[in-house]
Amino acid sequence: MENFVVSARKYRPQLFDSVVGQSHITTTLKNAIRTNHLAQAFLFCGPRGVGKTTCARILAKTINCENLSEEAEACGECESCRSFQNNASFNIHELDAASNNSVDDIRSLIDQVRYPPQSGKYKIYIIDEVHMLSTSAFNAFLKTLEEPPSYAIFILATTEKHKILPTILSRCQIFDFNRIQIQDMTKHLSKIASQEGIVADEDALELIAQKADGGLRDALSMFDLNVTFSKDNILRYSEVLDNLHILDYDYYFRMTEALLSTNIAESLLLFDEILKKGFDGHQFIVGLLEHFRNLLVCKDPVTVRLLEVSETVQQKYLAQSAKAPYSFLASALSLGSACDLNYKTAKNQKLHVEICLLKLANIPNVLNLANLPAKEGEGLGKDLGAKDAVTKEVAAVATPTPNPNPQTQIISPQIGKLRSTATLGKPIVQEQKTVINTVQEPQVQQNKAFTLEELQVVWDGLVKHLESEKRFSEYVILNRAFTLNGTTIHLEVDNDIQVDLLTTTLRTEILTHIRQALQNSSIHLEVVVSEVENTTLIYTQADKFKFLAEKNPAMNELRTVLGLDYDY
Repeated sequence: MENFVVSARKYRPQLFDSVVGQSHITTTLKNAIRTNHLAQAFLFCGPRGVGKTTCARILAKTINCENLSEEAEACGECESCRSFQNNASFNIHELDAASNNSVDDIRSLIDQVRYPPQSGKYKIYIIDEVHMLSTSAFNAFLKTLEEPPSYAIFILATTEKHKILPTILSRCQIFDFNRIQIQDMTKHLSKIASQEGIVADEDALELIAQKADGGLRDALSMFDLNVTFSKDNILRYSEVLDNLHILDYDYYFRMTEALLSTNIAESLLLFDEILKKGFDGHQFIVGLLEHFRNLLVCKDPVTVRLLEVSETVQQKYLAQSAKAPYSFLASALSLGSACDLNYKTAKNQKLHVEICLLKLANIPNVLNLANLPAKEGEGLGKDLGAKDAVTKEVAAVATPTPNPNPQTQIISPQIGKLRSTATLGKPIVQEQKTVINTVQEPQVQQNKAFTLEELQVVWDGLVKHLESEKRFSEYVILNRAFTLNGTTIHLEVDNDIQVDLLTTTLRTEILTHIRQALQNSSIHLEVVVSEVENTTLIYTQADKFKFLAEKNPAMNELRTVLGLDYDY
């Protein structure tokens, strides 16, 4: 019975052309070998399992090959190549810096560098996980790394480039390895499966590639695991899902359908089913956010290529993306992100996710709120009806009219923070009816002339109404003098807090009431902070003396002659 060799070792690339997903690295190295422009030190950086050590070994074997091909690839048949494949080469030295990170280890390496190779042209030193070297070891290595013998080449590999001293980085030629793309990894796994006589679903291999997160070694380990799990050498999508404990796409599609249809019961039952299958609530929320992101990507044909899924799943995303409004996806991503951030701090994590699902399921209702008819006494009540009426007024005003006026500028209210206008009395109730008619039959905006005295009467009535409603903060802001320039009301307030209150909440209520009362839709409000003269207060004895000396300069001469201090 043959000993089993894991795929990561059995199918480790032996040539540059067989390296997966790092063509920018392999092309540069082959050109350097072909033109004899080899650097004295290389630094290979990148995440785990992307081919750093593999490329270092291929480079070490290739530069000493006796029968180098025109494409700068090792022949694999010369004595140097055979000794390398049998791990018997005296010209290639590998050092694991994770366990040999002291100054003595580097001194031993430096002593070996002094001796030239007995056969071959170069001696190559591969130092893996070089960021684990101590600071003293780095400093001891500097001189040799900067001025090595002509026959010595150093290849350093690391997953954490930021931990390496800048003095080391400046002496190396740096190569940044990319995460291997899902498509490249899937093709490589398919090739290995065919060589091993294993029948594999394309979706199953793609699922393994996605789970590997850009690391080919992790993908090959999961491939071996699933092959061992399968009794008939067939990799099925459903079995890979269970074996790798991955939540299927179908759950996210079903959950999104339930949320779009505001089916709260279905969404809660589906979440409970996911928990019973052993999946974590945090894992579900992260996957749901990724699903919403993919739907958002499918909204634009230009960004569909960012969707790294199979063709079948991509068609499902495109179909569901057409049903999901952009505003729903943007709001869902915001709510889901908040749930993700607060999940670990929640006492009842299941309830935390369920509350998030309730909010997500009510997004369509919130988005359709502006389109609901304003009926007093029904449904959501009078205040909501008034709010809908104001919303429709904004939509009607924003529509171009046959009589454009360049001085007319309507400030759009923030509907989420709008106060109820039903509390302003009878004129406002009449305004609701007018607004509804305006939406049904667009009319020309009113621009009736008015005087400052008429505006003052309306303004005073609004201030008295605020006082009677005990809205004292708004009363204090508006109970002051103002100026009128054309149809623009200029109001000076005391501070920025009052400006914010006016611009976010109160402005819409003021303008709606005044425009209706004066029958002029071109009125708008300009708010500024009044300038306050900075007066220096007199506290200390020195301040008092300086104040008096400014009025009588002779006091400075008297203080100097007598040698007096401020405190006496």
